[in-house]
Amino acid sequence: MEGRGKMVWNIRIVSTYPPRRCGIGTFSKDLSNALSQFTGEVGHIRIAAIDNGHGPYNIPVDLVIDQYHPPSWKNITREIIVRAKESNNPTAIVLQHEFGLDPDDEGQDGLGQNFVNIAKASREHNLTCLVYLHTVLEKPNDHQRQTIIDLAEYSDGLIVTTESAINILESPSYGIGHFKLKHIDHGIRMHQPTQFDRFRIKAEYGINDMFLATTLGLLSPDKGVQYSIRAYGKFIHESCTPNQRKHVVYLIGGQCHPEFVKAEGGKYYRDFMGQIDHALKEANVKSCRVSNIDNVDWHGNDIVFLDTFFVESMLLQLYGAANVMLLPYLNMEQISSGILADTVGSGRVAIATKFRYALELIHSNKTCPPGVVVGRFARGILVDPGEDSVNQIAQALDFVVFEENKRLRMEKQAHQRGYQMRWANSAWALLQYIDFVSEEREITTGRGMKFLRKKPSALMLKTKRMRQGLENEKSTT
Repeated sequence: MEGRGKMVWNIRIVSTYPPRRCGIGTFSKDLSNALSQFTGEVGHIRIAAIDNGHGPYNIPVDLVIDQYHPPSWKNITREIIVRAKESNNPTAIVLQHEFGLDPDDEGQDGLGQNFVNIAKASREHNLTCLVYLHTVLEKPNDHQRQTIIDLAEYSDGLIVTTESAINILESPSYGIGHFKLKHIDHGIRMHQPTQFDRFRIKAEYGINDMFLATTLGLLSPDKGVQYSIRAYGKFIHESCTPNQRKHVVYLIGGQCHPEFVKAEGGKYYRDFMGQIDHALKEANVKSCRVSNIDNVDWHGNDIVFLDTFFVESMLLQLYGAANVMLLPYLNMEQISSGILADTVGSGRVAIATKFRYALELIHSNKTCPPGVVVGRFARGILVDPGEDSVNQIAQALDFVVFEENKRLRMEKQAHQRGYQMRWANSAWALLQYIDFVSEEREITTGRGMKFLRKKPSALMLKTKRMRQGLENEKSTT
């Protein structure tokens, strides 16, 4: 606003955070690191970490919420408010919402109101509060719908990483006004995709003569690797000669989510491992499981399982070494994926199922027919999920392996999109949005007296017609 000095914000993020192994925690860490570069706009950044026995934590974590202890949520909410009030700088509270992080008082996952209560407390104390939504369901149940509606009501804005999520939130399922919604790209950690980098990294791992397909990140049944394993087996048996087979390899890197491993005494984990073993047998491939990448017999194995939780430096090395990333995910409503974002940012080709974020990032939300689809602007390949993906991923692998010039063009197109998504750009967009909603609040509270209609008016009918005309115009653009 005119006459207002430069605003310096303290940022309070409520989220999981490393060392807890969680994609949202990694997201918050990358976001906080990027925000910290804007020293003229950001005072300090602090995290209230949602914990489930994964500590200890270091700065920027200064508060810890015991996820399954209801009084802890209440106590930390009060502490957030107190610290915000004591600071000389205004505080923006940024909630990283995910239903699975929000238990009710009986400990039932996904049924809580903890995020809503923080937003409500922020509103009561006139503090700016924004909410990143990491899950937006097209067909929510009553609790899920009401939770998102309440978050919209009590916060200053909802942030999503896909435009398609805005369409869902504006639909009759939720009915949230457009002015409460903001799209900000999922940030990516830039990695220069030069051939020199790729050759250097591959030489370090002893795979400079290998075509490397990868699937990276926390594993679970809905990641779909039980299908990509079979697809890879189909590809090497039907498309490759015995000698060529020695020069292609599929690296599946990452561990199962710790909470998935523990669930139901390990039953689900054992079932999943059984699915993997069955897929390997059906694919008729040679495989090995290692805990580090040194001394792997790359040429003697078709599939290598790298059973580790990646530190960032190694993850970026593998993005650089990869020729193609397989994302055979089964949840088509997924609106965010750090792995896909970083794949595009690294200038690598993604073969992904048609989940929401992949449709947006690879195909620009255009109508996508069944079957194998080369994405709009040729920055990746889309396939159908589940059983259909087995043959389709095999076809896509055949394309990227044997059509080198087309693959290299796809890498260039992917990297061009990635430049727009650097974490610095996403963090700056968040800071601008914080300023915007803060100014909107000042404008709203500073307006004059409110007039209530006391009598019917012919002009009112005219206004309705004007509004209808605007809506018709919007629907045709």
